[in-house]
Amino acid sequence: MKIAVTYDNGNIFQHFGKTEFFKVYEVEDHKVIASEVIGSNGTGHGALAGLLADQNVDVLICGGIGGGAQSALEEAGVELCAGAQGDADQAVEAYLKGELVSTGANCDHHHEEGHSCGNHEEGHSCGDHGEGHSCGSCGGSCGARPALTGRNVGKTCRTHYRGTFNDGTQFDSSYDRGEPLEFICGAGQMILGFDAAVADMEVGQTVDVHLMPEEAYGMPDPNAVFTLEIAQLPGSDDLQPGQRVYLSNQYGQPFPVTVTEKDETTITFDANHEMAGKELNFHIELVEVK
Repeated sequence: MKIAVTYDNGNIFQHFGKTEFFKVYEVEDHKVIASEVIGSNGTGHGALAGLLADQNVDVLICGGIGGGAQSALEEAGVELCAGAQGDADQAVEAYLKGELVSTGANCDHHHEEGHSCGNHEEGHSCGDHGEGHSCGSCGGSCGARPALTGRNVGKTCRTHYRGTFNDGTQFDSSYDRGEPLEFICGAGQMILGFDAAVADMEVGQTVDVHLMPEEAYGMPDPNAVFTLEIAQLPGSDDLQPGQRVYLSNQYGQPFPVTVTEKDETTITFDANHEMAGKELNFHIELVEVK
């Protein structure tokens, strides 16, 4: 099985018809065994759909996509998961776990049947929550940010890092994955404290930083906890407290939530980032600036 993602510097590119790169993942037994980034080699949805078909792609994960492109993909036999955003690798992992959800309708159990998880008509709104990641990426959820200064601001940086909580427990590490994290410094792709730490580093330098919640994922917002009627949320019957899934906001964009409570008629979600309110520690090594 092959999954393609519209790709831009580690994230999901939001305009299918203008995408310049796809990251193609080869999957066996619901696990990624290889991946590569390929050029689009053409513009327009017809050419792009043909390219994906030539690459034997089974599923496309993308952001925004028009009706013509959807038709072209359908004709090419490519299943569509639209409306995704944030980190490409994590979106693929969420898809493979059955956690890439729009309006509560879980895409799992449909992958081999050719059903599209990108065509749900109605989103459930709780505000425009962005998608954050524990590796320090912001995903658009960081709000207003002070302007950074430093030699690396505006440049593409590649860093290795290890993230730990105050008790020493590791929550993420690029060293374990064997691949540095790539991002544009100061562009809002990272949490503020991580961005600021890298802004004036030299290649080969390492730093250790301790970040308060205000420099990381902020404090939990009580308004981000909301309750819905189970009957109004298709696919929610099987969800359990503690499970992390995706809903869609009023713009049709998916965002991650955690199920906190559930009774016979209602289900409660928490859209706060799982790292909200936490102090974080990062060991950061600047590998390359380009």
